[in-house]
Amino acid sequence: MENSLFKKVEKAIDYWYILLLVGLLFVGIGVWSFVTPLGAYLTLAFLFSISFLVSGIFEVIFALSNRKNIDNWGWTLASGIVGLIVGILLVINPLISITLLPMYVGFVILFRSVTAIGIAFNLKSYAVSDWKNLLALGILGTIFSLLLLWNPLFAGLSLVYWTAFAFIAIGLFYIYFSFKLKRIHDITESHK
Repeated sequence: MENSLFKKVEKAIDYWYILLLVGLLFVGIGVWSFVTPLGAYLTLAFLFSISFLVSGIFEVIFALSNRKNIDNWGWTLASGIVGLIVGILLVINPLISITLLPMYVGFVILFRSVTAIGIAFNLKSYAVSDWKNLLALGILGTIFSLLLLWNPLFAGLSLVYWTAFAFIAIGLFYIYFSFKLKRIHDITESHK
């Protein structure tokens, strides 16, 4: 039974550099967060609020435009309306988003880090020799995210630093992974 992740990866391997750009972006965000911690925290809180607002709008549009094509489209509409209301409340009262930000960032980074760990184990199944380095970066991101979730009130302004560490760890993972994909791409190109 062939690994489903690598079936997708083999088709998309020509675009290995996109993951490199994502990794560089994450590392850049991490470094910027170290340099300007207060600005980074306020920016993260603002983006947190806007993300709920925008995703709520898109979900409502999606649900309404697909109401004839999708069964139970009302649930998507309800989810979009809830997201829209939460987004409006967060934009109106920035203090709420500043308070909830550590949990939000913690969950997002945790999700990406757990995904990174899964990718590392998939690479192991394909006998990629240094899959452990990718695993370590995924574990590192997981640790930083769990620290954020463990005590968000304690995180305070240190949230920026933990977020910076988490962004840098997951960014390094994507950079490293992109070079692994490039190596596989080069090998498959030379055999054509």
